[in-house]
Amino acid sequence: MGQERECTLRIAKRRIEGEALLETAEIIFRPIDGSKRLKFAFADIVKSVKAVEGELRFHTVEGPAVLELGPAAEKWADKILHPKSRAEKLGVKDAMQVSLVGKFDAEFQKELRGATKNISTGKVAAAAEPDLIFVAVESSEELAGVAKIAKSVKGAVGLWIVYPKGKKEMTETEVISAGRKTGLKDVKVVGFSPTHTALKFVLPLEKR
Repeated sequence: MGQERECTLRIAKRRIEGEALLETAEIIFRPIDGSKRLKFAFADIVKSVKAVEGELRFHTVEGPAVLELGPAAEKWADKILHPKSRAEKLGVKDAMQVSLVGKFDAEFQKELRGATKNISTGKVAAAAEPDLIFVAVESSEELAGVAKIAKSVKGAVGLWIVYPKGKKEMTETEVISAGRKTGLKDVKVVGFSPTHTALKFVLPLEKR
């Protein structure tokens, strides 16, 4: 989940009060007056971004921009300049056992193999004892199937549900509800791709 800060944005000779959100690949600024939000993609600002005396400074198509973030400015600059890989954000580490259920593109599978060689696809095999399970769902019917897969979650195993953004029939609230109905607890959200979001579920500590 992104980091949020109430702050002032200075851009194009304007001072705008609002909330800045540090996402996976962009900064989103929501003006407090309800006007149109602004987006600054890391790819567009990475060459100019720097933290100076509590300010995050960077260049945009409208000219220089400054976010008055205070002590958080340096951390934000570091995350923009040195972003974690998707596998790192999802908690995939060397030698982990990872199970993939559903359709995942070749690019993601390649990224996983860069972190661990222990990857299985298809149904979760009990003998595999996975550390992480990734489930791709594209419909409400597939989301309902998570209940069966959740039975494989034991101990500290993490279950990631990857679902499409912008589908009215499958909102974040519904995905969270589906996970909680299995007795799991939602603990993390990651922007999986421009089109999908990933929600992580684990067993509550008292059930491990």
